[in-house]
Amino acid sequence: MEIVHFIKTLNFSDGGPVRAIIDLSTKLAEQGHNVRILTYEDTDAPKEWRSNPKSNPSTITLGTPHLRGLRASAAQKKLISETIATADIVHAHGIWQPVTKRVAKMSKAAGIPYVLSLRGMLDDWSMEQRRTKKLIYLKLGGSKMFDDAAIIHSTAEGELAQSKKWFPNTDAFVIPNLLNLEPFETMPGKEIAKNAFPMFDKGEPVLLYLSRLHYKKGIEHLIQAIKILKDSGNPHRLLIAGDGDKAYESMLKSLTTELDLDSHVAFLGLVVGDEKISLYQAADLFVLPTSQENFGFVLYESLAAGTPLVTTKGVDTWPELQGQAQAVICEQQDKAIADSIAGLTADTQALEIRGQAGRKWIFDNLHPDNIIKSFEAMYNQVLDT
Repeated sequence: MEIVHFIKTLNFSDGGPVRAIIDLSTKLAEQGHNVRILTYEDTDAPKEWRSNPKSNPSTITLGTPHLRGLRASAAQKKLISETIATADIVHAHGIWQPVTKRVAKMSKAAGIPYVLSLRGMLDDWSMEQRRTKKLIYLKLGGSKMFDDAAIIHSTAEGELAQSKKWFPNTDAFVIPNLLNLEPFETMPGKEIAKNAFPMFDKGEPVLLYLSRLHYKKGIEHLIQAIKILKDSGNPHRLLIAGDGDKAYESMLKSLTTELDLDSHVAFLGLVVGDEKISLYQAADLFVLPTSQENFGFVLYESLAAGTPLVTTKGVDTWPELQGQAQAVICEQQDKAIADSIAGLTADTQALEIRGQAGRKWIFDNLHPDNIIKSFEAMYNQVLDT
């Protein structure tokens, strides 16, 4: 198949969808498909894509967004047209970029079917953010983009249940994100993280938050939970790994100081590679008190590393996580988070068993070889229609 993906950027600062496209595209290329990614910029495209282009996806960059992305320039329209002209199928990711409507419209005009991945953008919580602006966007072509799509792709049944009302007449396909499990098959061990970060020397349970620093993640609730645990005589340590919104990060650091938690909470910045996987392994518990997540790669990475987790019903996949993966799901409320943490870390043996069960579930149910077959089936269904 000739597959063209469109995404705003291949820049990890734009969150999980970038990771999803890179892993999916790499696996599709391994299966023998010709994969091209149309994007404004490809900063974080894997180096091996360029060093070995014959067996890897290729990127086609549109350059700087024209009029702040509100419109495509004549040169960008020409490049989009030339790129999709030879495609069997176009797969666009995300919905709020005006150029996504352009890609969809041009695909439709060229007689090339397109798939649209929502990436959580029609979830109830998401639709409440800047709602008026989004409703205007839908009236000005967004809804037609849904209607003309061959299939809408969502990553969870929970996401589909919330979003279906916005595209009642278009078929949908639910496929989890493809997660590259290779780095988790043979892991680097805990010592890398323990040597790098002194919080592990305190003899207290260590919690890990690893994701973008963004207000929707609810990190302030986790910091407040650390305060509750400390004041109750059950101190825990918290490592916050990630970067993002600088104003939000500043607020979190101020809150930490205000609550007298500077010795209990550490901000690590962006952590990647073996050090990141070692952090997962070394932490007693992973906690993501999020408001909304359509998939949440970090949750599945934590499980793949054998580290149990606490999260909220803001994650569209929470029923799956709560089941055989044995995640604890709680309200996004300070005391509920603290109680969940305390209940889990009180029994280290049970915590380890829970972590092993989560790791087994990931490798049994989300192996890339199985997920890629689902994407191929979706594409084939589109082409056979």
